[in-house]
Amino acid sequence: MAKVKVKKNDTFIDMTAMSDVTVLLLTFFMLTSTFVKDEPVKVQTPASVSEITIPESNLMTILVDSEGKIFLSFTNQQDKVDALTAVGEDYGLTFTPKEMDAFKKLETFGVPIRSVASFLDLPSDQQEKYLKDLENQRVGIPTDQLSDARGLISGDNEFKRWVSHATEKNPQLKIAIKADKSTTYPVIKKVIDDLREMRKNRYILITSLKTASNA
Repeated sequence: MAKVKVKKNDTFIDMTAMSDVTVLLLTFFMLTSTFVKDEPVKVQTPASVSEITIPESNLMTILVDSEGKIFLSFTNQQDKVDALTAVGEDYGLTFTPKEMDAFKKLETFGVPIRSVASFLDLPSDQQEKYLKDLENQRVGIPTDQLSDARGLISGDNEFKRWVSHATEKNPQLKIAIKADKSTTYPVIKKVIDDLREMRKNRYILITSLKTASNA
C-alpha cells in the first residue's frame, strides 16, 4: 500500500508587531533611566526598611568613605559653583572662568579648598586617580578645626563652610548623608555634630533596602 504524502505548509510568523514592541520598550528605558554618578570611592550603604525617595534636584550629598574622608556632590551645577565661590572668598581665593567651568562638570569632589585649582588643572583621568588615592592627605574635604592668627582654635572647618554657604545660597537645598556600612560611629557622629552646630537638623540617610536575606 502506497504511503500518503502529507503536504507540508511553510510556517510564517509576522514579527513586525514584536519588533515594534521591542523598539518602544528600548525607547522607554532610554528616556526614563538615570545614570549612576561616578563616585571616587565605592560605598556599601547599610540596609534599612525605609523607602523614602531621594530628591532628584536641590540635593547635596555628603559621601563618607570607610576611612572617614568626605566628598560632596550636588544635583544642581549652580549650587556647586555658588558654594565654591563663597568658600574661596573665605580663604582669599578666586577662580578663573575656565576653572569654574571645569568644577561645574565634576560629579563628586573632595579636596581642600587650597588644592582645588591645581586639582582642576589635571586631566579628567588623573583627577579620578587622584581622588581614589585615599593615602593622599590632600584627598577629602577637611573637617579639622581651624585656628586663627593667634593660634586660638575655633569650631569652624572647611566642611562646615561648604555646607553653610551652599544652604545659604539655596535655602531649598536638602542634605543627604551616604556613608559606608563599615564607617565607624565616631566618624558619622562628627559629621552629624557639625550639621547640628549649624542647626541643620533635617537630613536624609541613604541606605539600601533591607530584604529577607539581609534582615
